[in-house]
Order: sequence, then structure tokens, then C-alpha cells
Amino acid sequence: MLAVHLVSFYFSKLQEDPTKKVDRFLHAMRLNDDQICEISARFLAEMRKGLSSESNAAAAVKMLPTHVRSTPDGSEKGQFLALDLGGSKFKVLQVKVREGVGIRKGEVEMEEKIYPMPTELRTGTGAELFDHVSECLKEFLHEKKIDTKKKHPLAFTFSFPCEQPSLDQGFLLSWCKNFRVRGLQGKDVVRTLRDAISRAGEMDMEVLAMVNDTVATMMTCGFDDPYCEVGLIIGTGTNACYMEDMRHVDLIEGDEGRMCINTEWAGFGDDGALNDFTTEFDREVDAASSNPGKQVFEKMVSGMYLGELVRLVVLKMAKLGKLFDGHVSDALRTKGKITTADVAAMEEYRNGLKNTKDILMHLGLSPSHDDCIAVQHVSTIVSFRSSNLVAAGLSAILTRIRQNRNLRVLRVTVGVDGTVYKTHPQYPKRLHKVVRRLLPECHVRFVLSDSGSSKGAALVSAVAQRLTSQSRKVDEILSNFKLSEEQQQLVKDRMRAGLEAGLRSQGPFTIKMLPSFIFHKPNGKEHGKFLALDLGGTNFRALLVRFKKQKSRIYHKIYTIPLEIMQGTGEELFDHLAQCVCDFLDYMGVKNARLPTGFTFSFPCEQTAIDTGKLVTWTKGFNATDCEGHDVVGLLREAIKRRNDFDLDIVALINDTVGTMMSCAYEDPRCEIGLIAGTGTNLCYMEELKNIKKLHQKSGTAEKDQETPEVENGKETDRETRRSNMCINTEWGGLGDDGSLDNIITAFDTEVDQNSVNPGKQRFEKLTSGMYLGEIVRQVLLDLTRRGLLFRGHISECLKKPGIFETRYLSQIESDHLALLQVRSVLQKLGLDSTCHDSIIVKQVCGAVSRRAAQLCGAGMAAVVDKIRQNRGLDHLNITVGVDGALYKLHPHFSQILQETVKVLAPQCDVTFFPSEEGSGKGAALVAAVARQNQEMLT
Repeated sequence: MLAVHLVSFYFSKLQEDPTKKVDRFLHAMRLNDDQICEISARFLAEMRKGLSSESNAAAAVKMLPTHVRSTPDGSEKGQFLALDLGGSKFKVLQVKVREGVGIRKGEVEMEEKIYPMPTELRTGTGAELFDHVSECLKEFLHEKKIDTKKKHPLAFTFSFPCEQPSLDQGFLLSWCKNFRVRGLQGKDVVRTLRDAISRAGEMDMEVLAMVNDTVATMMTCGFDDPYCEVGLIIGTGTNACYMEDMRHVDLIEGDEGRMCINTEWAGFGDDGALNDFTTEFDREVDAASSNPGKQVFEKMVSGMYLGELVRLVVLKMAKLGKLFDGHVSDALRTKGKITTADVAAMEEYRNGLKNTKDILMHLGLSPSHDDCIAVQHVSTIVSFRSSNLVAAGLSAILTRIRQNRNLRVLRVTVGVDGTVYKTHPQYPKRLHKVVRRLLPECHVRFVLSDSGSSKGAALVSAVAQRLTSQSRKVDEILSNFKLSEEQQQLVKDRMRAGLEAGLRSQGPFTIKMLPSFIFHKPNGKEHGKFLALDLGGTNFRALLVRFKKQKSRIYHKIYTIPLEIMQGTGEELFDHLAQCVCDFLDYMGVKNARLPTGFTFSFPCEQTAIDTGKLVTWTKGFNATDCEGHDVVGLLREAIKRRNDFDLDIVALINDTVGTMMSCAYEDPRCEIGLIAGTGTNLCYMEELKNIKKLHQKSGTAEKDQETPEVENGKETDRETRRSNMCINTEWGGLGDDGSLDNIITAFDTEVDQNSVNPGKQRFEKLTSGMYLGEIVRQVLLDLTRRGLLFRGHISECLKKPGIFETRYLSQIESDHLALLQVRSVLQKLGLDSTCHDSIIVKQVCGAVSRRAAQLCGAGMAAVVDKIRQNRGLDHLNITVGVDGALYKLHPHFSQILQETVKVLAPQCDVTFFPSEEGSGKGAALVAAVARQNQEMLT
């Protein structure tokens, strides 16, 4: 009895587990995670290669732009006809998107008819093929009683590789799926379709869009799921598409938004990138195909080839005696005898083994139980490898999307279609599991497409119509901000008239043209130590500036002005400033030196001398009592006197615009204009004394100074040292307060003005300065959202808040190198759930508002430089403008547009723009230095 058991045990060991036998035989097809990741990395590299214009020609993965720029947002509607050509059958459809009674929101209603595609047409001429398509279309119209006299939008699904220069053009690259139609390769198939429709007659069709089945699948799923941005086909063939950032698509001009890219990933490996993963069976399938060396990835993955791969493996194992006791039937030797449908049947959960036995017996084989287990396992390995390869490619696509958008976690939906995915019992589960294991940072949902290739083409057309209509309406609204050259010239003329009126002080004038009593610019001979004080906001700065041999060295300290001081009494405010100055003098060790001091006080003041200025009104949140109408220099001197522990020689009071001009003039003697383009806007320039009539009216001394040359050592001084000019602080922000700009002021500007603290005042400033541009943008965004053109018509509570859209956002949003990432980030901060096209529109709005602001400043500047040129009787003027302000310095396009506008409107002036550094501080010190220099000359 023991001997019998030993013999039984011995033979049981000889009988090997059939699955292990197959595992060893097909070890090269069994991919582990490291291998899948390596394939994914290679595919990612191929994607980059295909997107680049430099390497696309040599790329195996063509990455074809489709000109589909948006997935559905749910607002699409209309009736469309659709053609679906991509295999052995051809379909004509009528698609109603949100049309008809009783259709639920978001639903698409379709009527379709399938027409046969005779074999002879698949190998005939292009004209024959499309004549057949057109006749089928005409028959469909008559059968469905569709008005043939009416113009119908037509969508065309054409599931063959095409290069698309536009949405309604497609040049055939190559045939596949057993089509070999003559005379079409390299031709525009849409044009061929149009010609065929024309020949058929009795139809008026507008072909809006041509897409392939992959794109159509993505669009179909995207209609119900806004996160769907990937389309995947795993059927007779295989392909994938996804929404790529336009900045990476070299083959198409423009970098705004996204575009669907048809990867044509079937060609992955055609350049040898998969050689170390292909097996002898793959090479045999490829050699026997109609396109050897092409579509390598597809031949390892798709339904057209999976059954043949299984047949070749089973045949080889049988020949080696590993199956069927070495018996090989004629049917097993015959190509195509095992289909992909057979593969799916073999892997059914309950009936898989029975199905396997039936299939093998049908092939004239007599399989044992172990043979059936082994063949079923062959089928599993071949199909599992397919799902692993698809997972590798899909992982690369999802990784790219996540990296493009700089997301830590990506939420995305993949729309899927194809017979393998739909009919293979295990395939979807395997694919999902591997993708989620490889990409734990991606939350991936897979959605099975319903009539994707047909419905999707109609949706592409619907989206195209929506975007066109949306773009037209947005352009119409933003056209209010576009200034023609004639309008810019008109602003220049009105600015010039305003300057002249302000100098005369006659009649109504809105540009104040305030004398600064600064007659000279720096000449480079300034030397010594000077103190500068700068109050212009919530911070107060004290600076010690040393000038020596046309160089300067600056030491400074910043002090905060508490809110209770800003809004307390004037005495408290100026006592606080005096305390800060005392601290700074102690800090610098110059407390006992009575230094010449320039005081930059950036609030509206009426000056009667260089060191005297009465505060007209507080701005910027200040509201200290007993200051308005008082000399601010006197208030500071009184505060210093109350301390009685230091003294200052305050020789000049200036604003930040004058400080900017003086600071830049120290570096460039041609600088005679100062411009501030920041939170506020203002300009100053050197005007001839004889033109300042208001000064002459107040005192005859200025005219006398202008006429009588100064004498130094018995000799007349040169023009630069005579009092022939004075710096004028224009306060040009008031242009338009008299209604002179009403023809360019929009309803959005009016809304901003009415909600401001000074309605009807500073109209030019409210069109051009950083304090208001963000609010103008917010008003436009509100209007577009109310019209349903933005944010799906939903107005967030955040967007309703005045001032929430800060002007700094314009600079961030319009920054070229950040594309749309920064736009989405800003909108997310504002609680706005934006699509890619929302971001594009927001960027357009910001661009329209900031461009107008720059052009208006440029028109104003052109008026000033032309006035200076004409004052001097010159045919051509060379002049420098000192500039400061965050809008000019930080906005990516403001400065360039401003300069271009000046060139156009003042062609006889060569204007150089010199960005100021430390303008308000260093400039005040320079004014003090120049004033001291003049005093020394007079003594």
C-alpha cells in the first residue's frame, strides 16, 4: 500500500500546474509595475516629442491638434446632422441637443440609421466613397422628412489619422482598419465631402467640425461630466486624446487656453521604443499585417490583434508538445481563427473554461482539462498585457495633465469606448486597478461612452457654435474699451487744452497745474548730506542721502503710522512724525546737525513757495483734524519746536511726482518730466515761466525774474541757471471732470465713479490708475456673468464685494509666462469655479482695461511732450521721462503700450522712459540740495 502511494505522489509531481507552464513560456508578456512605469515614462517623452515643432516630424506619437478648444459646459443647444465613418458600417444621425418637449436637462436626443459599407468602396476611389456617403445622407433627410431647403449644421466623425489645420479641415495621413481608398491620402477629406454633397444636390450643409472617434467619445462623456478631459478607445483599434495646454502645442499659433490633442498613440513603438518589450509573437503578427513596422502599440493592445496573438502562442506551445499532446489542427494553423470575441469568452467568470473547450474543439482539437486551463491562461496573459500597456499610456497622459496644471491632486474623468472595453469581462477592472495603483495622486473616474463617436461629433459642433457666439458677445462688450487712434488723438487734444487752461486759471479748468516753485533740476554738482522725509501712505520714511561726485548713498528707516494717529488730531500726527525723525537722527548719529531737508508730502497741497503748502484735503485713509487748510511744513516745524531736542532746515515741500523727476534728472540731464503710474496717477514737467499766467496774476515778481538775468561775478549766467522754467505739478487726474471724456467713459466706469468717495471727480485717474482698474474689471466680470457668458452664470458672493478684485491681479493674470495657471489661481482665491474658457475671458477683460489705461496715459504724455517741443520752437525734441509706480513697473504690458502710444501720437518727439529708484525719497533730498545750491549762488 505504501508503494502505491509513493508512485501516485511521484506522478502527481510530474503533472505540472498548467498555469505555471504558461507563465514560464510567456514570461516576457507578464509586465510588473516597474516595467509599466518605464513604458509610461517613454510614452511621456514621446508626447513631448510630438508636441514640439522641432521634433514632431520624427515623432512616432504624432500628437495631432484637433482645434477642439473646450469640452461641453452643459449650455449647448441646437439641432445637428452627423456622419460617422470609421469601420464596416456607416451611420447618419439627427442629433438634438436640449431640443424638443420633454427632454431632460443635459439630455441629447438622437435618431440614426446604419448603412452598409460595401467592401469594394473600401478599396475604391475617394469620389466613390464620398458619393455613397452623400447619397445615404440625402436618403436619410427624405426618410426623416427633414427640410432639404434649410441650411443644416453637419458634424463629421472620421476615425482615421488626419492632420487638422482647423476644426473643419482634415488632411488624411494614412488609412487603417482595412480601408485602402485611392486618391485621398494627403487630401482634405472635408473638402471631398463637401464636393460630394454638392454633386448629390438637394442639400444645403455647413460642415462645422470633423473629429475622430476618440475626441467624440471625450465630448460625449464631457456633456454629462465636466471633469471629462480624456477620451480613450479600446476596440478594434486603440487611441487616446486629452486636453493639452495651448502653450505646449507648438504646431498651433497662440498660447491661450487648451486644445484637445489626438495622440494617435497606436504608433508608439514604431521607432523602436518598445523593442525590449515586444515578443516573437508580436513580431510575427506585425510581419503578417498589412502595414509591417507601423502601429506597433496598437498591435500589442487592440481587438484587431489580441485573438491572433493568442492563436500564435497556442500554436507554438502545441508544436512544442506543451498542449494537445503535440497535435496541431489545420484550423489552428489558419490566421484569424481565434478572435478577440473568443478571448473575451474564454475569460468569462463562470463559463470561461467551458467556452475555452468549445472554442478549441471548434478548431478541430481534443483538449484535456489542463489544456483548457492553459489556453485560458494564455488568453488572460495576452489581454492583461494589453490593459497594462493601456494603463501605462493613460498614466502618462494623466501625469502630464496634473503637471501642466501644477496640481498636487488631479480629479479627472476618462470617457471610454470600444468593443474590447465593453465586452471583455475582466478588462475594465484590470485597467482601473493598475491606473489607480500607479497614480494614487489622481482621482480617476472611468465613464463608458454612449454612442460616443456619433453624438460627440454633434457636441463638438455645438461647443464650436457656443464658443463663437460667446466670443462675439464678449468682444462686443469689450469693444467699449478699445480706443481708436482718432479717439486717442482726441484725448491728447483735450489734455493739451486742459494744460493750457490750468496755466491761465481762466474759465473752468479741471487740470490744476500747480506751481512747485522748483526752478532748477540737479546739475550733478550737488554734494553733502541731506535729510528726506516721505509721507504718502500708512508708512513714513526718513532718509539720509549723501551726494558726492554725481553719486549718492542712501540710508533710510521706515516707520508705521498707526490708524489712531492717521485719524486722530493733527497735533498727534505731526508729533508722531517728529518722534520718528528724532529716532532716525539718533540712529544715524546726526541729531545735532541742522540738515537741509526735503519733505515729500503726497497729498493735494496748494503751494505759494517752495517750502510752503496748504493741505487741500486728506486722501488714502488719513483724516487727522486741524490740518486741512493749514501749512503742513509749518505744522511739522511746530511739532519739532515742541520737542526742543533737534532742529531741521526744511527747505522744500514736494510731491512724489516731482521727486521722481528730480531723482531721474540726477542720472539723466534730459529728464524734464515726472510720471507716476501706480495706485494713483500724476505728471509734472518743466514749463516756461512766461506761460504760467496764474503765477503772474498773483505776483509780478516771477515775470521780473524771468526777464532779468542773474549775474555771477559780473557775468550773465547761462540759461540753465536762470529762472526761465518752473516744475508744474499738473494733477492731471482731474481731466474729464467737466465731461470732456464722456465719449470714452463706459457704463462700468460710471458705476465705479458713483461708488467712489468722490463721485464726478478725478475721472481721468479713475480710468488709468491702480486704485480703480481692478474694480472696473470686477464690474465687467459681474456683467458678463449676469449675461451667462462667465462662470456658468453663477455670481459668487465674493465677486459681489467692491474692491475684492485688486489691481495687482491684473499684472499677475496678464503675465505671459504663467499662461492660464495664474488666472485659475487668482479666481480660486476669489471663490470662482472657473473653466479654461472662463480664464481666457477674464484675461481678455484685464487686457482690455489695462490697455485702455496705458493708451490714455500715453495720449496725455504725448500732449505734454508736444507742448514742450512747441514751447521751444523745435522740429524734433529729445527728452527723458522719469517714471515710478507699481502699474508701470510691475504690469507686464502697461509700459510698452504707453510708449507705443506716445510714438504714434507725438512722432516728432523722441521720448526715453527712465524708471525711478527711490524717487520720492532721493528726489526730496535733491530738491533740498538744489535749493541750498541756489541759496549759496545768491549769497
